[in-house]
Amino acid sequence: MSARERLAGFAARRWRWIAVAVVLLAVLWAPFQLVPFRVFQFTMVLVYAVALLGLNLLVGHAGQISLGHGAFFAVGAYGAAIMMDRWDLPYPVTLPAAAALAFVIGLGLGVPATRLRGLYLALVTLAIAIFLVPLLKRFESVTGGSMGLTLEKPRPPAWSGLAEDQWLYFLTLAVAAAAFLLTFGLLRSRVGRALHSVRDNETAAEVMGVRLAFYKRFAFAWSAMFAGAAGCVYTWVIGFVSPDSFAVTLSITLLAGLVVGGLGSAWGPLLGGLFVMFVPSLSQDVNKAAPGVIFGLLIIAVMYVAPTGLAGLAGRAAHSFDKTLRKG
Repeated sequence: MSARERLAGFAARRWRWIAVAVVLLAVLWAPFQLVPFRVFQFTMVLVYAVALLGLNLLVGHAGQISLGHGAFFAVGAYGAAIMMDRWDLPYPVTLPAAAALAFVIGLGLGVPATRLRGLYLALVTLAIAIFLVPLLKRFESVTGGSMGLTLEKPRPPAWSGLAEDQWLYFLTLAVAAAAFLLTFGLLRSRVGRALHSVRDNETAAEVMGVRLAFYKRFAFAWSAMFAGAAGCVYTWVIGFVSPDSFAVTLSITLLAGLVVGGLGSAWGPLLGGLFVMFVPSLSQDVNKAAPGVIFGLLIIAVMYVAPTGLAGLAGRAAHSFDKTLRKG
């Protein structure tokens, strides 16, 4: 490799690090410059990104399908709400507890994944999302029934000097950063390689000694854990939970957001979170009579322009820029 090529490669890597630094600075700067409503919206983007991180682990990396991810999200949300409202537990305790609860439920519901695949597995997970709402309404003494539960949001400590919306933003950012780092380490380990082998070719993976049943259940459990953690943080941010907030449309929207963001991509969950948060509100602004139609058309348009998702489109643009730098 010539000195000129090495210099071009260094320049290409440098601009990537610069881009990452700019994004990090923007993330830290945003809550101090935006109005509270915008801060709330970006906080919700991070909440959805954590939920989509789990769904990406299951669908994008393990090759399993789920149309019931919103149910695990609801488990975390209601678990945190009940612990805070009924048991008076401090909110930091609710995060690991809600995540652990969702993990155990996901581990149990992952059993069908060892025997079913494709549309059959999709229908089973869809059924979970469908019966959850009436189930939550039935146990009114615990869940508050159709009226739901109203909670006090976490207050910023005096030493922080932050407003409530800023404190919730940074709490959510800390949870999201931990979730992304945990997933990054997981996918780079032996477990990640096993999940990818199950996704690419189950027969070949089994021949190589990969325990299919174990890793499929593992993927469901970890996916549910991230969704439960996201649901817990959702409860902190919103301060209210009700069964209708977790209807089956939530599961479908999350899956659509992940596909649009980019399946199997590191940036896909974050881009999907932006899509899930802002596109429905944009659709409502464009046409208040038929926001669902606008939402569907936007999904079709994005998938036509970027079949591999927005992360794939950004990756191709970055690759083209790298090539231009190397040639220059």
